[in-house]
Amino acid sequence: MTKNLVIIGCVWPEPKSSAAGSRMLQIMNLFQTENYNITFATATAKTNNAFDLSSLNIPEVAIKLNDSSFDDFIKSENPDIVMFDRFLTEEQFGWRVAENCPNALRLLDTEDLHGLRKARELALKDNETDFKKYLVNDTSKREIASIYRCDLSLIISEAEMELLDTYFKVDKSLLHYLPFLLESVTENSITNLPDFNSRANFITIGNFFHKPNYQSVLFLKEVIWPGIRKQLPQAELHIYGAYASQKVTELHKEAEGFFVKGFTESVHDVMQTSLVCLAPLQFGAGLKGKLIDAMQNGTPSVMTTIAAEGMFGTLDSNGFIADDQDEFINKAVELYTDESTWKSKQQNGFEIINKRFDKQFFEADFIKVINLIRADLSNHRQNNFTGHMLQHQSLQSTKFMSKWIELKNK
Repeated sequence: MTKNLVIIGCVWPEPKSSAAGSRMLQIMNLFQTENYNITFATATAKTNNAFDLSSLNIPEVAIKLNDSSFDDFIKSENPDIVMFDRFLTEEQFGWRVAENCPNALRLLDTEDLHGLRKARELALKDNETDFKKYLVNDTSKREIASIYRCDLSLIISEAEMELLDTYFKVDKSLLHYLPFLLESVTENSITNLPDFNSRANFITIGNFFHKPNYQSVLFLKEVIWPGIRKQLPQAELHIYGAYASQKVTELHKEAEGFFVKGFTESVHDVMQTSLVCLAPLQFGAGLKGKLIDAMQNGTPSVMTTIAAEGMFGTLDSNGFIADDQDEFINKAVELYTDESTWKSKQQNGFEIINKRFDKQFFEADFIKVINLIRADLSNHRQNNFTGHMLQHQSLQSTKFMSKWIELKNK
């Protein structure tokens, strides 16, 4: 029996540009295997790097913000599930979905906790070590409200599940842990990877629309790379990422071995030719796609605690975790020069992918939860009083602002 899923995208899926884009395709694939007809709708302009969803037989629909034409669209789709890509789309369209398709399950894919990322950014700005002082920020308030208004929210990191449970006290029935859904790394694919002596140079990668990635590259340029280069004067750092602005490209300095390469068509190709991945993230949230890419391609990493968050569980990391800048530099040099250590950390990475992110561990359980909620949606919502309260008209500022903008635009 076919079912209908409408995904309302905050951005177009760009699997070659971001981990979020890859995750979106993973979720789409899962729903298609469960016989869902998927429609992808977004109010954003299509980018050159956008994935061609028509190749997956997924219709692409342009929708408008603050426009009642969306009401006609969503009713005509008659969805069983509506998934919001990030809380911003739920704010914009969630009330319209609730009014026009009250029996559709409302699913939120948070991607990562934006409020957590904001808290860490504010803490870094103030040179504070305790980010929890900043968690009660406007982004957190909006995001948590969105989680309550939805029937289920997908959380990509165990650390964020813990934060939502212990700090924000969100009911666990509204949350579901769903990390990256990956294929296992086979022995055959491992055998075909370039070995230690066939690789050279350091690498970092990340979409430059994402503020933590730019800040990380700046930190590399000013603090980390000079220390590494002093010990390894012939080494190079290759920096990849979509949407590199002028302030990013101006960091390119060949004489310093600091190469801003920009967008790459294949992260696998550039990872497999590199010896070590560097991820000195100073703020952020969620799971870091660059570390997943590194582990899949047999490239050990040196990273900060923030970069490593939620990634390894009880397993040993695929490299070293260091927040002290001198330790970070020395561990990067060690990993780059010690083949035995490098091979050991590489094996850790394969084990992490296979034991923590193999999709077979998560897909059936997720679909089971979806089916249980759909079968008893009324009772599920009845137990979410906070969600009912936030849907009340006296608290729906986004709804009435949207209606005001629509009238103003006529």
